[in-house]
Amino acid sequence: MPAEDREAVAEQVFVALADPSRRGILAALAQGGPATATDLAERLPITRQAIAKHLALLAEAGLVTAEPGERRRVRYRLSSAPMRVAQQFLAALARDWDGRLDALAEHLGKT
Repeated sequence: MPAEDREAVAEQVFVALADPSRRGILAALAQGGPATATDLAERLPITRQAIAKHLALLAEAGLVTAEPGERRRVRYRLSSAPMRVAQQFLAALARDWDGRLDALAEHLGKT
């Protein structure tokens, strides 16, 4: 995947994770497995309509996938691939900073 694509995926993940309600939805899915918006509304202090909107954004970011269920109910399942891309993006930034901080520490140690 080209670097620009990885950065775009990472950006979508970071935007999605910026909202505490969306983080709560992801945590609920991680803990309880696939669920419908109604199931999540029963577990979280958020309306089903708000959860549906958050799930749409999470799906757009690739963090959840929608699976058709019985009686037209859609179940949402976590998808970890975008999260791994964001982790790799952060790890690359950390490596860049680690090198710079090591160089600074070495420079300061010489003075």
